[in-house]
Amino acid sequence: MTDGLVSGPVRPGVSAATRVVGVMGDPVAHSLSPLLHNTAFAVLGLDWVSVGFAVPDGQAAPAVAGVRALGIAGLSVTMPHKAAVAAAVDRLTPVAAALGAVNCLYRDGDDLVGDNTDGAGFLASVHRGAGFDPAGKRCLVVGAGGAARAVVLALADAGAAEVVVVNRTANRAVAAAAVAGGRGRVGTVADAADADLVVDATPTGMAGTGTNVTEVAGGEPLVPADRLGPGQVVADLVYHPLVTPWLAAAGARGATSVGGLGMLVHQAAVQLERWTGRPAPVEAMWEAATDEVGSAGVVSR
Repeated sequence: MTDGLVSGPVRPGVSAATRVVGVMGDPVAHSLSPLLHNTAFAVLGLDWVSVGFAVPDGQAAPAVAGVRALGIAGLSVTMPHKAAVAAAVDRLTPVAAALGAVNCLYRDGDDLVGDNTDGAGFLASVHRGAGFDPAGKRCLVVGAGGAARAVVLALADAGAAEVVVVNRTANRAVAAAAVAGGRGRVGTVADAADADLVVDATPTGMAGTGTNVTEVAGGEPLVPADRLGPGQVVADLVYHPLVTPWLAAAGARGATSVGGLGMLVHQAAVQLERWTGRPAPVEAMWEAATDEVGSAGVVSR
């Protein structure tokens, strides 16, 4: 028997009592976030569901107001809304405040709190993939966008001896290096030879649709793989393909390589923990992501 308002098939397990989270962005149709979070909810036995919210640019503030009014439990935030959401929440975590960007919105009592889990996801990824601890190490980050700045801050906060930023646009490199405080500086490609960790935080090497992959250096990495070798860890934030040509070439020269899928999974896991207070089932999320990227080539968070 129904109340007459709903007809047709209903997704099993979803009811009026189900708690809702989602990913907000434009576009969001190819986002992996709902897959990762719904996998975790199923493993944890939680009556939660994650969905996509396509929100046009310029509408972040009304969307955050809608989260508050509708009782939505949390959001994963992607482009182009990370800065606008930072300005619309009640308060920011120290990391989100330092970056001026939010990729996770969660509730703390009556407050909507903006966080940024990209850096934490990256650190967990390189630890998982290479056993790498940044403390006391020399690190080089290629790029100066939002993801690069999150990595720069995370490495500095984790005790890196220095974080060198290499970017084609000098003023953006200066701004990204400043995020690391006294540990940050602008460098050149030559600095890669002395780095313990080299991170490509640009879209170079990305496959698929929805991103202009020819915009950065014509698709050529700024730090060539022939500058890298044994004793170094190289990490790429691109996760489709799972192994980029740059990673493969660096690995062939003896470097330890870490792909971008780990950062994606681990930052989503931190988001889930913010929302639910429960430890995330990372291995199940990892398996779901690997299966999806390998079969469908999804390229959006």
